[in-house]
Amino acid sequence: MATLADVARRAGVSTATASRIINGSSKPVADTLRERVLAAVAELQYVPNAHAQMLARSHRSAVGVIVHDVSDPYFAEITRGLQRVASANGRLVIICNSFREPERELEYLELLHAHQVAAIVVAGSGYLDEEASARLDARMRAYEATGGRIAVVGRHGRTGDAVLPDNEQGGFLAADHLYALGHTEVGVIAGPAGLTTTADRLDGLRRAARLHKRKLPKQRVVHADFTRDGGFSAAATLIDAHPEFTAIVALNDSMAVGALAALREAGRTIAVVGFDDMPIARDVTPSLTSVRLPLTEMGSRAMELALGEPGADPRTERVDAELIQRESTWPLTH
Repeated sequence: MATLADVARRAGVSTATASRIINGSSKPVADTLRERVLAAVAELQYVPNAHAQMLARSHRSAVGVIVHDVSDPYFAEITRGLQRVASANGRLVIICNSFREPERELEYLELLHAHQVAAIVVAGSGYLDEEASARLDARMRAYEATGGRIAVVGRHGRTGDAVLPDNEQGGFLAADHLYALGHTEVGVIAGPAGLTTTADRLDGLRRAARLHKRKLPKQRVVHADFTRDGGFSAAATLIDAHPEFTAIVALNDSMAVGALAALREAGRTIAVVGFDDMPIARDVTPSLTSVRLPLTEMGSRAMELALGEPGADPRTERVDAELIQRESTWPLTH
């Protein structure tokens, strides 16, 4: 097995410098040295002494959580579950907002590593950019090599403990519901194009379209930023460009609420389906048909994976999606 000295020799640095980088010391280190050491760790498959790992973890009381934006109801519900489990285990939660920026996510991973948190949960979507995903995975591996634990929510470009909501099936359920009601002219308000969550939900919509012998071309899809205002703007664009639409699928509830507001302002009556089934879905007018994911439970399960004993193999918790029909959808009558 490779030793710390082997890593230092391979990277061309002192043993003390290699130790500081591997163990997440807060002492500043040049980026070039850090990258060389982490590359040597990966090449040599270096694993720190198990006893040293236990000692290092024994005083770690904090856990890190990286979300895209905790003010987003989706992440607020997941964070509720994360904090519930962390509190029950006497852990302090440090929440970091990446705002869907891979570089910021990398910085937070390094910062949490430097603070020697016991575990990290990455609750934001994965990225379709393979280079960004590879860099994030390498940073996570470096943290894990020092005894830290990581669990992710959603599809990420890595192998490890994960909670995977069935976003593809959820997208299928949303579109299948509308097609079954007789709606053939359907528009889509999607999230940011570079996220795996957006891609998976769109894949499900397209599968339903194929099943019903319909098409979902790119011009029927408008990307927005998962906010109420993004949904409002996207819905206005869709109904202006396609007045024939009788239904819209919004790939989260915040955008769906914005779409309902845009339709009211335009004096249009169009069926709308949201996604995630936030508490507000029951309270808007009309009440919102939505694809439900048990978000609080997803957060709890992710934190349990991060704080639990490591398994021999990566553990994956799969979470089913469910369509909840309310007043915002109805059979199309000609």
